Amino acid sequence: MMIESIQLKNVASFDDDSVQLSDLRQINFIYGANGTGKTTISNLIANPFDSEFQYCKLKWRHDLPLKCLVYNKRFREKNFGKGAIDGVFTLGQATKEEIEAINEKNVKLGKLKEEGIKKKDTLEKQESKIRDEEEEFKEDLWKNIYKKYEGDFKEAFKGFMQKELFKNKFLKEFDSNDSPLMTIDQLQEKSKTIFGEEPKNIDLLQQISYERLSEIESNSLWAKKIIGRPDVDIAKLIQRLNLNDWVNQGRAYLQEGDNTCPFCQHLTISEKFKRDLEDYFDESFTTSIKQISSLSDEYNRLSQNLLNELSQLENNEKINKESKLNSDKFAVYLKTLAIQCSSNKELVSSKSKEPSRSIVLVSTKEQILNIERLISGANQKITEHNNIVANFQTQRSNLIKYVWKFLAEEYKTEVTKFRRKSNGLQKGIDCLNADLKTKRKEWSELDSEIKELTKNTTSVQPTIDQINNALKYYGFLSFEIVPSKSNPNQYQIKRDDGTLAESTLSEGEITFITFLYYMQLSKGSTSKDTISDERVLVIDDPVSSLDSNILFVVSTLLKKIIKDIKEGTGNIKQLIILTHNVYFHKEVSFIDGRTHESRHTHYWILRKRNKISFVQEFKTKNPIQTSYELLWQELKERERNSGITIQNIMRRIIENYFRILGRYGEDELIAKFDNGEEQEICRSLICWINDGSHCIADDLFIEAQDAAIEKYIKVFEEIFIRTDHKGHYEMMMGIV
Repeated sequence: MMIESIQLKNVASFDDDSVQLSDLRQINFIYGANGTGKTTISNLIANPFDSEFQYCKLKWRHDLPLKCLVYNKRFREKNFGKGAIDGVFTLGQATKEEIEAINEKNVKLGKLKEEGIKKKDTLEKQESKIRDEEEEFKEDLWKNIYKKYEGDFKEAFKGFMQKELFKNKFLKEFDSNDSPLMTIDQLQEKSKTIFGEEPKNIDLLQQISYERLSEIESNSLWAKKIIGRPDVDIAKLIQRLNLNDWVNQGRAYLQEGDNTCPFCQHLTISEKFKRDLEDYFDESFTTSIKQISSLSDEYNRLSQNLLNELSQLENNEKINKESKLNSDKFAVYLKTLAIQCSSNKELVSSKSKEPSRSIVLVSTKEQILNIERLISGANQKITEHNNIVANFQTQRSNLIKYVWKFLAEEYKTEVTKFRRKSNGLQKGIDCLNADLKTKRKEWSELDSEIKELTKNTTSVQPTIDQINNALKYYGFLSFEIVPSKSNPNQYQIKRDDGTLAESTLSEGEITFITFLYYMQLSKGSTSKDTISDERVLVIDDPVSSLDSNILFVVSTLLKKIIKDIKEGTGNIKQLIILTHNVYFHKEVSFIDGRTHESRHTHYWILRKRNKISFVQEFKTKNPIQTSYELLWQELKERERNSGITIQNIMRRIIENYFRILGRYGEDELIAKFDNGEEQEICRSLICWINDGSHCIADDLFIEAQDAAIEKYIKVFEEIFIRTDHKGHYEMMMGIV
């Protein structure tokens, strides 16, 4: 187990474009100048859950994090500056047999862990397969069921209109829905009423009353010829001439005491004639006339009221979206009825004027019955609708069950196939989980045995002895580590005269003793229970403020750890070294004179451009050999650096190669050029790389930075050519 990758984003000099250190290996070297972000990386590993690293991420192999021991400035401040130092427990008191027993159990513990990891990998593959099956089933179900029936049954899908939710609901209904199976046509028909906006009660249409109208139309009085008495003297003349209605109408014009005939306007009207008229148009005649008039008025009123009522109903239903009335048929029947009523009105009107006429009224009963049937049919549908409204929630719930039952039945074959595959995979997963549980139990029991064995064989004294021996061996004779008087499991730093020395130590002394303490901590622990725990070491600039001879001591100690990691011995599983010191980097990463690359090792260089850090990966190839080679490396990769950096690099190369080693001065280099113009160009290069401190550039050299860099690189190359060192230039630039 170890860290696989590190992502840095939105912290310190790392911006929103995350920097990724991927494919970390057992041994990792990260070189970078001060301020490029090395300490940010070590702080992230030490405190990955700190709020300042909320956008950063550590990825562990198999998602199994180990204990990380980070050596950096924070480590020094935490452990040296509080008076007492926590003691480091090691197996100092253990016998050879006890150590061998512990080591044997640790090896067995490691094998159990490896077996558990293999089981877990297999389990993850099986879980991935079952997830793939479920994903495929979910997508097919969404495509073949949801999308197919979304238009018809969207209301039934409410609350499950997301792929995962729909799949879970479908499988639940498949297992438990015992509703009757309906056809798609039945479901679609029911859904038109029940799905959608919740319906409201509709008022029943008012039934029409037509019995009296029919009675009037069938009255025998209409066919009866109403005439006067036949036994009166004038009866024969009136009836022979068919003047009955004409004479009757003229009677109204006879005035009391007036003998003028209303017809001929002569004085022919006698008292006898008047009596004859009265006798002819007797009470029976008058009664019949009154009946006709009454029936006529009643018919006109009833028919008009009926037509008005039906017209109003028609208008209301036309604008009623929920209308159940067959409006087209209703309009036809109503129009026919209106025509019939109009015809009858004319007939009864003529009968009133001419009672002697015999008429037959058109029967409106058939049309009225047709209309009544339409109204009754509409009311039946309204009643059914209102019944649905009264039981809407129940019917809606039932319809949703019917829909899911239909869908489950339609997709039965596919579900059965999916269940067969997923159940088979799940059985394998269950077996693997059981095996893993057994392995974990064995590991836990063995780990407890190791902790019990180490509990009584540990001590902080060996750490004291080893640190003090190292201090004396490397010339630090004025102080030593001793147990604290107040707590024997803590250390203090004491001088020969017995005084505590922590506050008077130099920076180099503190750095060295802190690193020695860290090296002991890497082999042991401040707790007896965690001595044998696997761990990752992260070391950030361990040679700051140290003399050059101590640099080799530190690198030697680290190379021993590197060797153990490569050989798979010990409990240190990964090492990450961050440094800005070229010589330390070269020394600690040196393998041997023949081997230049190792599959266990990975190299990076941290850089900064425009105040933003970025990383350059070199995989197993060490990019840093010596500081001089590093300068040439930086020059070859000049597109990654600013113009100011290029100036500094070329100045240092010229100083190292020509001034220090070759003993060339600036004037001697300039003199190697043939004519005055070339010499001025060389002089301008030297002025430029010295940042303009010795002369002021004239108009010839004021131009764009990129163009200037390329021009001066050419002059820089020409210096090596003119001094007969072209071969060295080409070798260092990788041209040959």
